[in-house]
Amino acid sequence: MKPKMLITNATLITWENPNRVIENGAVLIEGDVIRDVGASSELEARYPDAERLDAGGQLAMPGGICAHTHFYGAYARGMAIPGPAPKNFPEILQRLWWPLDKALDEESVRFSALVCLVDAIKHGTTTLIDHHASPNFIDGSLDVIADAVDEAGLRAVLCYEVTDRDGPAKAQAGIAENVRFLRAAADRPLVGATFGLHASMTLSDETLKACAAAAEGLDTGFHIHVAEHEADEEDSLSKYGERIVHRLARLGILGPKTIVAHAVHVDAAERAVLKESGTWVSHQPRSNMNNAVGAAAIDTMLAEGIPLALGNDGFTNNMWAEWKAAYLLHKVANRDPRMAQGDAIARMATDHNARLAEVFFPGQTIGQLAPGAVADVILVDYRPFTPLTAGNAPWHILFGFESSMVTTTIVAGRVLMRDRRLLTLDEVAIAGAAQVYAPKVWERYNHFVQQVLAQ
Repeated sequence: MKPKMLITNATLITWENPNRVIENGAVLIEGDVIRDVGASSELEARYPDAERLDAGGQLAMPGGICAHTHFYGAYARGMAIPGPAPKNFPEILQRLWWPLDKALDEESVRFSALVCLVDAIKHGTTTLIDHHASPNFIDGSLDVIADAVDEAGLRAVLCYEVTDRDGPAKAQAGIAENVRFLRAAADRPLVGATFGLHASMTLSDETLKACAAAAEGLDTGFHIHVAEHEADEEDSLSKYGERIVHRLARLGILGPKTIVAHAVHVDAAERAVLKESGTWVSHQPRSNMNNAVGAAAIDTMLAEGIPLALGNDGFTNNMWAEWKAAYLLHKVANRDPRMAQGDAIARMATDHNARLAEVFFPGQTIGQLAPGAVADVILVDYRPFTPLTAGNAPWHILFGFESSMVTTTIVAGRVLMRDRRLLTLDEVAIAGAAQVYAPKVWERYNHFVQQVLAQ
């Protein structure tokens, strides 16, 4: 018999479609699945023998979901970039991210994953779709991350970034790592897999064709950066005479299991192809602002029916901060307070992100407090002083929620944090070990970035 846990005395935000708010509600978890949802008094009478978790009047809701992140970027925090400040996104890639990913080895990949997983648990983000790169540690790199995910108890989707920028041998190694892990992940119930690609501007037609051929029979799509900066589109036009989305469509990369990250500079014709192919787009507003690449046309994409999700691109796993950034960015970028309305941001972050996660965990219902859904639940110590309803919940989150309010995080029925105490990971030990290792990573980074500066 599977163990039963009854969360009682909570205000439930179910994120069903339509959303419901249930005052003094309860959630019965049996094993890794939610079995019942309703009034506390009714469920307490119905399940007298279940283990109790008294929410004490807190909110209970599904855990957050991140549609696009980079665990490996953790070691960039506080790191200086030698030379003059990068003046645009291509220089940021050449002088920060590409030298940093070359500096990663097995230990730094493991620590970067663990510190991000600690962060996710504390922020109530229970599912993450990661995009990894470590060209000097490719083979087995996804297993190292997956082992960390399993240790943490979170849910994640992993891939390796294939690129031509480190030569054909490493491009082939990246393809092989994706293929290997797509098969290996089948044995990990909380870890899914997809096929990672960097971006059009670092991938030849030959390499993309090789990726499409390698993916045949693996029931997968791809996870690729698209038109984050104008340089990506300019590269595609100059080399191939077509815009990125048309190029990817020609080479068989798009489809309902593919995620394109950013899509800041796609045009109307490209959006039509994305819509027709069912390709997912992930929006990362904090990163887009930080890199000064522009603001994607998210209102237009949503109106056109493009499946649009919300990620963080390696920023903190406080997804409510991403909600708030998206809500504000598009208003100021368009000088129009009607843009990026709260219900639209909520739809991206909850319903759309959940449907995207379900692509990689087929047959499971994710992101709802509903019978039959996976038991990924968080408790939030938010005490509303105005009415909280199913209709206005997005604006309570946008203007009232803070990451410090998450007190309990549950994934697949397992309590990962209770009353703000981590139960699966030792934050102090992980941070201490990662900090000891950081100078080695930074030393290698400085070696590689000096080579760039010397060019």
